[in-house]
Amino acid sequence: MHTQRLTLTLTALASAGLLLTACGSESGTGSDSDSGGRSVESEQALTGVRWNVDSLTVGGKKQDAPEGAYLKIGKDGKAAGSYGCNQAGTTVSIKGDTVDFGRTRTTRMACEGAGRMKFEENLTRALGAGKFTAKVDGDRMTLTTAKGDRVDFTSRPAEPDAPLTGTKWTVNGIGDAKTAATLPKAVSGKVHLTFGDDGKVRGNLGCNDVSAKAEAKDGRITFGKPATTRKMCPGDTMTTERKLLKLFDGDARYEVKQGALKLTADDGTVITADAAEGKDQPKGKDQPESKSKS
Repeated sequence: MHTQRLTLTLTALASAGLLLTACGSESGTGSDSDSGGRSVESEQALTGVRWNVDSLTVGGKKQDAPEGAYLKIGKDGKAAGSYGCNQAGTTVSIKGDTVDFGRTRTTRMACEGAGRMKFEENLTRALGAGKFTAKVDGDRMTLTTAKGDRVDFTSRPAEPDAPLTGTKWTVNGIGDAKTAATLPKAVSGKVHLTFGDDGKVRGNLGCNDVSAKAEAKDGRITFGKPATTRKMCPGDTMTTERKLLKLFDGDARYEVKQGALKLTADDGTVITADAAEGKDQPKGKDQPESKSKS
């Protein structure tokens, strides 16, 4: 009887071991006991997750990441995110627990704070310097080079996409497909658009209020001629407004991902915006009372 129970127990343990091996969640080196994490044997543990950058350690010197730095690795061999200031994109190869990034391409915004720009520069250089060993432990991931340099990440559940309609979108950048620039200080945080259920968009261009027809369908928005107030504002404010007016009286592609909106006009102008806290559903008549402005 004892012999039979022992045989059954060993058989069950062996089967469990085969299942664990088939899952590919741990490496067979036994080195994980020192790090407390798991060596990644499958890209499934890495892809489709928003990894917020916590810190970068190079040459034994640790730098804390600025708020908003993150990386998301796709199953299509591409990675994208923000390295501290600019939006960044690169290719990525995953073989077992080895991760190798290609050349990084970024937008060209200048952000306030020397530390933010310096971190972005250092992270871009570090990710392109060589291959990394990835280890995942719950909601934490580390990428470590053979020299001991490392990037620490923490994951968080993906936020639901903000709806296009009813969300107050605060514009934060204007550019084209290759480059983008933050808004001048004079209008930073003031430019916003809200798409209503009535097929119109309303907002402010930094100086003047604006409203126009805006019909969204199949990833595109058809904008009508804008009606604006007629205030005159100094310098950069009017320059920004003229750039934003190119969005109107034409079509634009739109893309909403979590709390971000990207509008690409037919002339190549790209406008990016973030969802403001809560919703700002416009009601009633148009705010601007002036004639249409082309």
